[in-house]
Amino acid sequence: MEKVDEAAVYDTDIEQLPSNLQHVILDVQGLTCTGCETKLFRSLQGIPGIHRLQTSLVLSQAEFDLDEKAGSVDEVVKSVEKATGFGCQRVNNEGQEIDVLVSGDAKTFVGQKYPPGVLQMTAIGKQIVRIVYDGRIVGARRLLNECFDTPLGLAARRSSSEMETGRKHVRNMAWTTCASTVLTVPVLVMAWASLPHRPIAYGSASLALATIVQFVIAGPFYPSALRALIFTRVIEIDLLIVLSTSTAYIFSIISFAFMVAGHPLPTEQFFQTSTLLITLIVLGRLAETATLCTADGLHDEPIDVRLLQYGDHFKVTPDSRIPTDGVVVSGSTEVDESMVTGESIPVEKYPGSPVIAGSLNGSGAIVIRLTHLPGDNTISTIATMVDQAKFSKPRTQEIVDIVASYFVPVVLALTIITFTVWIAVGIAVRHQKGGPAAVNAITYSLSVLIISCPCAIGLAVPMVIVIAGGVAAKHGVIFKSAITVEIARNTSHVVFDKTGTLTQGQLSVMEEVYFGEDQDHAASVALGLTCDSKHPVSVAVSAYLKDKGVRAARIDNAKSITGKGVQGTFNSQAVRCGNTHWLAIDGRPEVRNLLTKGLTVFAVTMNEEPIATFGLSDSLRPDSQFVVNELQKRKIAVSIISGDDVGAVDAIAAQLNIPASHVRARCTPGDKQEYLKQLRRHAAEKVLFCGDGTNDAVALAQADIGVHINTGSDVAQTAADVVLMRPYLSGILVLLDLSKAASHRIFFNFAWAFVYNVFAILLAAGAFVNFRIQPQYAGLGEIVSVLPVILIALQLKFFKRQY
Repeated sequence: MEKVDEAAVYDTDIEQLPSNLQHVILDVQGLTCTGCETKLFRSLQGIPGIHRLQTSLVLSQAEFDLDEKAGSVDEVVKSVEKATGFGCQRVNNEGQEIDVLVSGDAKTFVGQKYPPGVLQMTAIGKQIVRIVYDGRIVGARRLLNECFDTPLGLAARRSSSEMETGRKHVRNMAWTTCASTVLTVPVLVMAWASLPHRPIAYGSASLALATIVQFVIAGPFYPSALRALIFTRVIEIDLLIVLSTSTAYIFSIISFAFMVAGHPLPTEQFFQTSTLLITLIVLGRLAETATLCTADGLHDEPIDVRLLQYGDHFKVTPDSRIPTDGVVVSGSTEVDESMVTGESIPVEKYPGSPVIAGSLNGSGAIVIRLTHLPGDNTISTIATMVDQAKFSKPRTQEIVDIVASYFVPVVLALTIITFTVWIAVGIAVRHQKGGPAAVNAITYSLSVLIISCPCAIGLAVPMVIVIAGGVAAKHGVIFKSAITVEIARNTSHVVFDKTGTLTQGQLSVMEEVYFGEDQDHAASVALGLTCDSKHPVSVAVSAYLKDKGVRAARIDNAKSITGKGVQGTFNSQAVRCGNTHWLAIDGRPEVRNLLTKGLTVFAVTMNEEPIATFGLSDSLRPDSQFVVNELQKRKIAVSIISGDDVGAVDAIAAQLNIPASHVRARCTPGDKQEYLKQLRRHAAEKVLFCGDGTNDAVALAQADIGVHINTGSDVAQTAADVVLMRPYLSGILVLLDLSKAASHRIFFNFAWAFVYNVFAILLAAGAFVNFRIQPQYAGLGEIVSVLPVILIALQLKFFKRQY
């Protein structure tokens, strides 16, 4: 890539929060399970001034709006760290980041006054500083060369803070798990292997190793459990872990002491239980965290373009990647955009054509005008949408959170009940003395504490949702909300827009009719009205007239009327163009003739009298027929709703075998909204609307599931829940099938977690008198419960589209 020239800056709009609110994103270190996320959420929820709170276990982040009048970000961070024990650090969510090398000490450098455009400076190494700057005010090259006393150098590229935090956390957990395993294996060997009878020697060694595991490996669980109990008044899973392992450890010490004293208890010491349980817990959390951190998503190939800035024109050589979004200003080539769109056929690019970050240039050299900085282009936007889906929670997750919040108290209650029942049985039924009865009751209650596992319940939903989002992204389907994954399988009615959705949106003028003798004048007015419109019909008419060499008339006070057309004045005369119904000329013979041919009719009037009409046709997308047929085979109703003329809409409906009762033409955005409202009045109906974004924002928002088929690079400006990045409607089938597959796995995970906990607790409590789970082996329940949940969720990675 070669820099050609640079210019000054630029006018942009910035979305502003209310002046007293600031948007805050926190990186959180120490999240290992859904219980941790719940604790984080509750601690933040209790802080005054926090609004629109979201937390994500997958991203290890919290996101919220903070009322500055109620407190500062630093106060929030201190409060969360005190209540949870998690490490928190604010993440920059404004501007561009660049890492630079400074000549002196980095900490001294960041203490100086910030130059204009610099938002934040952070020392991340002895001589490395991360600078956050506003690219609209200062460019990267100027920042390095002119804004400070001495020029700065570029530091080596580093991973994003979120990714680095995740990797560091996984590494730390891996070391902890390895250490715990090394300490636990000898305890298991001494407990279960056929060794010479040396109980005191083996017991002493087991005590020493178990003590290290209990207070070094499991040490962090103690303050975590106490903080949750004291600050958020929540009885959480860490408390269950502390109680079960500590009870097993203490009981084993007492049993070992009695054995050394020559008065062995009926139940021998079992240090292997506490050590094995702790090891399996940290192993399970390592597996959970590693799986969530490596869930597939979108990424772009790293290209060092950090010095690009607004106003730049840059050259892209043949067979190289285009580093960021822009518009071609000179040269021509063919570009492979399959990385984003999935379309393998190269797209021709010439001056004026938009280009997308990550696409591969062909054999021609082109000069591009930058429109988005590398950190704010199409690829990063898609990645942001994928991350936003990880912040959202499906309704089933809310149910899980409620169940999990009651799980630990219920288990503690069952433990007490088990202890009470077995003491009573020992004394009243078996006629034991109080001491032996109590020891026996402790072993049963201890087994209940150890065997119960809420981890499987907590993981049932988030692991599946995260993996489903990554798999969908691989197939060009971007979820903007996790709720969509949950409800898409229940879709009972699919409503399509016509132009640009069922059809390719590449309209061609087939016929033109002029009223009056001055055809050139009528064509000139038509071009003047359509040349600035983005609607597919206007674009097609404008291109047709330009190809004929028509010159556009100057139209004053031009105004676009959504769902109708364009109006303005020409030489003080009212001129309008758009659909014939709006212009009230649909009854004229010339217009009816075009309509009967199934053409889309576009008309131009002057002083409410027609001066020109154009008949346009469009071709179906290659897979429209297949997708509609497949939906109908699944007993899903299909409708077309369009602002186009009746003849054109009916012609497409006939080709696709869509019944006339499910066809609506000449619809305004309000009409589309009302139609969707009517469909949704039945509680059982889940309505999916698919459109290309032109006049469809209201309908996309009104439907249960809004699907936007992307035809450009600005994928963020859509009200849809799902974006199809590839130009194929079969993405809808992928959405439905993936939702079904994900829902089946969530159901299995729930069923497994429920069945496991019910039967495991019954077995541990001695409900089946002749068969019970001894506390020595109860620790194995952790891996038995969690492993199937992880494996079933990971199986979703092998999902393959069949269309």
